[in-house]
Amino acid sequence: MATPAAATAATPTPTMMPAPDLAALKTKQQAAWSSGNYAIVGSTLQIVGEQLCEAMDLKAGAKVLDVAAGNGMASLAAARRWCDVTSTDYVPALLERGRARANAEGMTMEFREADAENLPFDNNSFEVVLSTFGVMFTPNQDKAAAELLRVCKPKGQIGLANWTPDGFIGQVFKTLGKHLPPPAGAKSPAMWGTRARLTEMFDAGAASIKAESRLFNFRYRSAEHFLDVFKTFYGPVLKAFAALEPAKQEELHNDLHALIVRMNRATNGSMVVPSEYLEVVITKR
Repeated sequence: MATPAAATAATPTPTMMPAPDLAALKTKQQAAWSSGNYAIVGSTLQIVGEQLCEAMDLKAGAKVLDVAAGNGMASLAAARRWCDVTSTDYVPALLERGRARANAEGMTMEFREADAENLPFDNNSFEVVLSTFGVMFTPNQDKAAAELLRVCKPKGQIGLANWTPDGFIGQVFKTLGKHLPPPAGAKSPAMWGTRARLTEMFDAGAASIKAESRLFNFRYRSAEHFLDVFKTFYGPVLKAFAALEPAKQEELHNDLHALIVRMNRATNGSMVVPSEYLEVVITKR
């Protein structure tokens, strides 16, 4: 029989998960979103921004901040409702695309380069804070959530649209992760698309958190057309393919193609793939 000391020595020590290098991860992600041209994809998502602004019942004259705005999907939706909008992103080229869209529609808004984890605004500055498929990609999720709460006025609203883990885009990122594993310890962006994670991040500062499951339909000419667009313009997918050898690129392409075929509900050769997201409206205490 082993002595207690021997038994203790024989017990394996749990392996500690290394802390991710969040600064390095942010640099890598910023390079990914700066590559390609997210505006090509972002423009197709416009209906999500419109629906989020309706869900929040935005009132004319409200002071609105759009965080990680991309090319201004939610910014434009708020501006169309005569809100006072500040559109921010950490990719200057995307802000320029947003400015061009606003100018084309005769919309007036402010554009500021800003990091979602360190927003350059005073506490309680905005009545409404928005982010559509943006802030969910921050490496330091808790810090980003705290920043959204910090700049939102008491009794103000935070509106989010976040892809869910089980929806189509969540599955796309899982597929990418199978071929290029994410950094050890990094939290999946799709956690923002779960009610449990939203409660963890926002409950202490929220009077209420409302999260509704919604569907956005990706409509493309075909599965190949979708893959061509995303491999050319959508930074994370573009970078994933660029990091792989040709044979591995083909494997990733085939896996993504199979995912699209499995979820495609079009019957005429085109692509119509529903992608679940959470539409979130948080009221600050």
